[in-house]
Amino acid sequence: MGGSCAQRRRAGPRQVLFPLLLPLFYPTLCEPIRYWIPEELVKGSVVGNLAKDLGLSVLDVSARKLRVSAEKLHFSVDAESGDLLVKDRIDREQICKERRRCELQLEAVVENPLNIFHIIVVIEDVNDHAPQFQKDEINLEISESVSPGMGTILESAEDPDISMNSLSKYQLSPNEYFSLVEKDNPDGGKYPELVLQKTLDRETQSAHHLVLTALDGGDPPRSGTAQIRILVIDANDNPPVFSQDVYRVSLREDVPPGTSILRVKATDQDEGINSEITYSFLGVADKAQHVFSLDYTTGNILTQQPLDFEEVERYTMNIEAKDRGSLSTRCKVIIEVLDENDNSPEIIITSLSDQIMEDSPSGVVVALFKTRDRDSGENGEVRCSLSRGVPFKIHSSSNNYYKLVTDEALDREQTPEYNVTIAATDRGKPPLSSSKTITLHITDVNDNAPVFGQSAYLVHVPENNQPGASIAQVSASDPDFGPNGRVSYSLIASDLESRTLSSYVSVGAQSGVVFAQRAFDHEQLRAFELTLQARDQGSPALSANVSLRVLVGDRNDNAPRVLYPALGPDGSALFDTVPRAAQPGYLVTKVVAVDADSGHNAWLSYHVVQASEPGLFSLGLRTGEVRMVRALGDKDSVRQRLLVAVRDGGQPPLSATATLHLVFADSLQEQAPPNTDWRFSQAQRPGTSGSQNGDDTGTWPNNQFDTEMLQAMILASASEAADGSSTLGGAAGTMGLSARYGPQFTLQHVPDYRQNVYIPGSNATLTNAAGKRDGKAPAGGNGNKKKSGKKEKK
Repeated sequence: MGGSCAQRRRAGPRQVLFPLLLPLFYPTLCEPIRYWIPEELVKGSVVGNLAKDLGLSVLDVSARKLRVSAEKLHFSVDAESGDLLVKDRIDREQICKERRRCELQLEAVVENPLNIFHIIVVIEDVNDHAPQFQKDEINLEISESVSPGMGTILESAEDPDISMNSLSKYQLSPNEYFSLVEKDNPDGGKYPELVLQKTLDRETQSAHHLVLTALDGGDPPRSGTAQIRILVIDANDNPPVFSQDVYRVSLREDVPPGTSILRVKATDQDEGINSEITYSFLGVADKAQHVFSLDYTTGNILTQQPLDFEEVERYTMNIEAKDRGSLSTRCKVIIEVLDENDNSPEIIITSLSDQIMEDSPSGVVVALFKTRDRDSGENGEVRCSLSRGVPFKIHSSSNNYYKLVTDEALDREQTPEYNVTIAATDRGKPPLSSSKTITLHITDVNDNAPVFGQSAYLVHVPENNQPGASIAQVSASDPDFGPNGRVSYSLIASDLESRTLSSYVSVGAQSGVVFAQRAFDHEQLRAFELTLQARDQGSPALSANVSLRVLVGDRNDNAPRVLYPALGPDGSALFDTVPRAAQPGYLVTKVVAVDADSGHNAWLSYHVVQASEPGLFSLGLRTGEVRMVRALGDKDSVRQRLLVAVRDGGQPPLSATATLHLVFADSLQEQAPPNTDWRFSQAQRPGTSGSQNGDDTGTWPNNQFDTEMLQAMILASASEAADGSSTLGGAAGTMGLSARYGPQFTLQHVPDYRQNVYIPGSNATLTNAAGKRDGKAPAGGNGNKKKSGKKEKK
């Protein structure tokens, strides 16, 4: 909003000055808007159209909240028209007392943007007071010896009005002995003097009664009267004379009551009682008579009350010296009160922002205030400062107005509010100061994204968990306030198929708790990864992502499965043939089992439950290999039966049983073996059932690195067994057994070491290379596999 400086008036004969409208902090200082009105206007009278003079439209009056402020508010603004109206009685004499120029200073305040304009309303005097004498009756004693031309000063009348409405002249009722002369006071006023025109004769007339009238210059004039009673006495022909017509003295306002400040002195050339002089105040205002006292015999003036420069800067008093013959003279005493720095500065907050956005740039106005010091000169010059450590600063405006603005970036999360102390100090010696503390609240902006408590989450969930159970909880914090800091959680990505993701897991939007939607199966799903998002409710919303890896732990929920020996196609049990000449250590056969579990839950051990001939065979604890302990005796049956239990390492362990039917024979016919291919597909993923090289004391690998070493050792063993330099001979894939069992006896008939070994981390078993069977072949005969349902001839 712009404009030019203006002075305007509402009433009176003064000329309208240049138009002006000044924004509060416009770089150039301009004169305030001025209005002139007479005192005693009725309440509701229009001073002027303030909105128009400020360049505001009628709509702006309410939209920008046009209002006025002052220490004592005599005016208001009409919210509809923008007129400046009289709100309270305006008595110029009460408001401005004896000041010739009476001005009321206002501030007009508008908002959006915030501006302040200075207004001066000049109160013009109306003739609402008549002249008035201090006393209704004046008693005089005049000696008959007084010569014509001698004057007696009379009491002045007082009229608080000014200019033409003030006291204008005096009149005396017609008489033949006295006339009235008007004389000027040094300060510009007038006082009456009664002048003797004709010699008095006490014997002819001992008393005279006159009427003294005081008139002002109003139209019509107003007047006041006093009765003059003159008693004629015997001669006293010399009036008192003061040592000087005007006495001047300067007095500090902090002098204590009872201080003697001045002594006036008058002398009288008469003798005797005619030279005895008394002193009295003449026409002194009641205020001055209460502040000062006058000793009527000595002329000594003392203070009676504390002085206050801010209330009265100068006292002017007339003092009369009168002798016993009623001859008198007068002098003037002028007392100048010197200012002391006895008033601390005041801080007045005129406007204050309730909320300050934390992203506010530097220079935003958050408060307006002004200072006031009732002292004068340097004692009334004020400078302002702020408490340290706050991101604000003060800009000075005009007429002791200031604005408080932002000076640094604000961060509500670091400091949600500031208690700002404004200090005002004057330039007195010593200086006086005061302070005022205001609280500024910082409003939140969504400038912080949620932050997860961990950079990534890893959770272990055992398989066969309860569907709907909580498996993890993620948590993110957001230092913002309200919706800006309210976090919700969602699942946004996974390495599972997106169409089936909801059937596996869900997340609580408010709690961040991750729930399993189904029971997990370690044998089908060992691990999966989720991407979770935390999102606040700001506008625009901010978010953060975090990964959650779920490891599905194994439980011993799969019993071992025996792959060999297996039943024939017709459901009958198969048997293995053993050379009758087999020696101790001879590898008779091998029990092969797998376990779908992992770790210790798949670490298998083999145990003989029943044997038809105890002590004839040994069973590898970890390998499942059946070997001859001793040679077959003549008394031993050629048909042997072993019941083998296979147990895993779970807690509690699970087990399966296998029955081995063994037949000893000298020679065997060549016949087609039954379909006993016990090898399994890769999808079966069996667990480990034995150690390499027939080690019965093998231990389960402790970690992935041990597992890989085991795998390498098994492969090395398998390669050695399949090497062409083997002393057992035979083609690869026959385990070097073709010399003993014939060319058609292949791996599908006899298990090898690697086919019941599960390599952790892989879904395959070793099925290609040959393994060692035993150290040397027997003298004769070949082993074969037959159905155990047929009897063998001896």
